[in-house]
Amino acid sequence: MKEQPSWQTILLVGVLGILVALGLSSFLIINPGQAGVLSILGKSRDGVLLEGVHLKPPFISKADIYDVTVQKFEVPAQSSTKDLQQLSASFAINFRLDPMQVVTIRRTQGTLQNIVSKIIAPQTQESFKIAAARRTVEEAITKRDELKQDFDEALGERLNKYGILVLDTSVVDLNFSTEFSKAVEEKQIAEQRAQRAVYIAREAEQEAEATINRAKGQAEAQRLLRETLTSELLQKQAIEKWDGKFPQVLGGEGAVPFINLEPAKLQSTLP
Repeated sequence: MKEQPSWQTILLVGVLGILVALGLSSFLIINPGQAGVLSILGKSRDGVLLEGVHLKPPFISKADIYDVTVQKFEVPAQSSTKDLQQLSASFAINFRLDPMQVVTIRRTQGTLQNIVSKIIAPQTQESFKIAAARRTVEEAITKRDELKQDFDEALGERLNKYGILVLDTSVVDLNFSTEFSKAVEEKQIAEQRAQRAVYIAREAEQEAEATINRAKGQAEAQRLLRETLTSELLQKQAIEKWDGKFPQVLGGEGAVPFINLEPAKLQSTLP
């Protein structure tokens, strides 16, 4: 017959189990990229729990663990521009929680979902209103980088006081009325055509000026040529080009022929 365990053995096993449970519940491990807040009897204690092993009172304490790595949420926003045009956008917000402020975040906001819905979303909306109200809807389109810069500055300043660090933002979408988009496109096309017309006019003006300059140069060259070719110079050039022979006939039909005398005979006939 199998012997039943004594009550002493049962008690010892129970005590050991309680001790193990107490030991396990007395330690808390915070992993890299996390920060914890310890609450005892429902009240959060000062001092953030950072990466490592921490002691905590068993059974009466609870630890809230926060992810302090980079988080990303897409938040919509709407606003009126300086010229009272409706503008809507969607922003991708990259942020992380400041590990040293998670105790305050736990006391004031609670969970990460509350942080996004109660802090990030409304502050994104207000920051977009500030940036959009500084420019017209056309400027919001053509100067999108400036709009984003104003938005980033306003959002970073607003979220920083809540222990939320904005790392980067991007404009996922920027929408405006179809009618306004068409009007802007037509205006830009008209401006491009006007600039093209100005370019063509300048090009024609430069070509006309070049033609005038060439004509002036040719006239000046002809004037100088006329001044250079005097009658004496022409006579001299003609003599230099004469080969010493007289023409056989002077004039056309019926002209009197020259007597072809050799130079020696011509010399003897002269007085």
